[in-house]
Amino acid sequence: MQDSADFVAENLQQPIQVVYEDEDFVAVFKPAGVIVHRGPSTLEGEPVLLQILRDQLQEFLYPVHRLDRPTAGLVLMAKSSEIASKLGQMFMAQSVQKHYQALVRGFMPEECKVDRPLLHPKYFEERFKGDHPLQPATTYFRNLRRFEVPWPASGFETSRFSLLEIRPESGRWHQIRRHLNQLGHPVIGDHRHGDHRWNQMFYQRTGVYRMLLTAMRLDFRHPTSQEPMTLWVRRGESFDQAIQALETPLEARSADF
Repeated sequence: MQDSADFVAENLQQPIQVVYEDEDFVAVFKPAGVIVHRGPSTLEGEPVLLQILRDQLQEFLYPVHRLDRPTAGLVLMAKSSEIASKLGQMFMAQSVQKHYQALVRGFMPEECKVDRPLLHPKYFEERFKGDHPLQPATTYFRNLRRFEVPWPASGFETSRFSLLEIRPESGRWHQIRRHLNQLGHPVIGDHRHGDHRWNQMFYQRTGVYRMLLTAMRLDFRHPTSQEPMTLWVRRGESFDQAIQALETPLEARSADF
């Protein structure tokens, strides 16, 4: 399977795509595999979106929110601490509506709501040592399209997938990925909460390595003018490549996954 460092390097061959910019903030497309800002999990020498964008735009920027490292999509960066604070409060108050798309294993219902609390990651190592508070977490799912292709997997002659539109109401750690895994429909390419055998099979069939989850749209009011704004991006080239592979699947290989 493709090395993750090579995968990140490939995603950074081109400048970061700027989707919107004014005197208050900038909105960009974060490539999959790139971390938004430095933190405890940042590796030595790892490329960081905040610094890459500061160098690209020659302007000091402030992080407002983040996406998981393997998630691609829309990210906002403020141009002042005041705007960063305003936007951050809007995200915290859930007055910014976030819309994602994901490709998952199996056939999902037409629509469903998951209202299932999640454990904060700081308690993971102590999860068997007593009770810890759970964080409320709600995610809405809508099935956009189903695919069934002649790729043997998990003892079945075919493989099934669903393309979802997702709106998380809260913003817990890996919320979408964890909720989908709990439902038995993990995101394709999720190497932490997903299905390793399906990820391997999908990569061998399509050549797509990245996790197929993209933050595609944000709806909110401008922090200064209060005008309603809708910003959006495409799913990403490799995500589109994955959908095309499902639309025109290759003949089933003889390998038994």
